[in-house]
Amino acid sequence: MAKPRRLTPAYGTRLGKAYKGDAFAVLPTLADESVALVFTSPPFALRRQKAYGNVSAAEYVDWFWPLAEQIHRVLRTDGSFVMELGGAWNPGSGTRSLFPYELLLRLGKLFHLAQDFYWHNPSRLPSPAEWVTIRRTRVKEAVTSIWWLSKSTEPRADNRRVLVPYSKSMKRLLKDGYKAALRPSQHEIGPHFQRDNGGAIPPNLLTVPNTRSYDEYLFRCRKADLPIHPARFPPELPDFFIRFLTDEGQTVLDPFAGSNVTGQVAETLGRKWIAVEINGDYVAGSKLRFAA
Repeated sequence: MAKPRRLTPAYGTRLGKAYKGDAFAVLPTLADESVALVFTSPPFALRRQKAYGNVSAAEYVDWFWPLAEQIHRVLRTDGSFVMELGGAWNPGSGTRSLFPYELLLRLGKLFHLAQDFYWHNPSRLPSPAEWVTIRRTRVKEAVTSIWWLSKSTEPRADNRRVLVPYSKSMKRLLKDGYKAALRPSQHEIGPHFQRDNGGAIPPNLLTVPNTRSYDEYLFRCRKADLPIHPARFPPELPDFFIRFLTDEGQTVLDPFAGSNVTGQVAETLGRKWIAVEINGDYVAGSKLRFAA
C-alpha cells in the first residue's frame, strides 16, 4: 500500500499545524492512533445553503461515513471523538429530521457512546421563525447535542479537571456539616459528601452564551479585510472537553476547523493540535488568532 503523501501546512505554531484542504483528503495522511481527541462541529444539514458549506439531511450520513472511518483510525485506543451537531427541520414542515439519530446509530458501529452532552445557548434566536414566532406552534430551541464517542469502553477522562464552583448551599454544608441520613428517595447521604474536593462535578448540560460581538479575531479579520467565519462556537466548549479528555502534550484534531477556535484553545492549554479547513479565507483569518 502506498504511503500517504505529506502535506504542507498553511501555517504552524509551536504546538500546532493548520492545513488548507478537504478533511476527507487530509485525514488519510495522518498517522494511525496519533490523536487523543477529535473535537469538531461539522457543517449542519440546514435547509438553506450557508457560506461555509453544508450537506442536505438526506445525504448526510453517507457523506460523513468515510470521515468517521478515518477518525477512528487516527484516534488512540483511549481517545475520544466529540462532535457538536445541530439538528435540521424537514423542508416546508415544522417537524424535525431524524438524520442526527441515524448518524449516531451508524457511528455506533465504530465507536462507543461514552456520554451525550447538551450545549445550552441562552442567546440563541428563535427558529424556525415560521413555526415559533409566526404560527406559534413550536417553542424556542435552546440546546444543541454534543456527542462524546470513544474508541474503547475506557477512554481517557478525568472530571477533576473540569470541576465547577460549589453552590452556596454546598459551601454552607461544607462549613456547618450535616448528619448522615437516608433520604426519602432511599439514597444514603454518607459522611463523604462533606469532603471538600475543590469544586462540584459538572452536569452534562453546558450553559455557554454565544454572544461575542468583539474579540481579537474579529478585530484582526476586519483590519485584514478577511471574511469572519459565521458559525464560530465559544471557546468554553473546546476548553471543557480538551481539559476533560486529554493530557498536556497530546494531540487535538479539528477536521472542520473554521476559524480554528479549537486550535487556539488547545495551544493555550499546552496541547498539540491539527486543524483542517477547506476555505482559504477562513484559514487566513484563523492564522490571525496566533498573531503576537
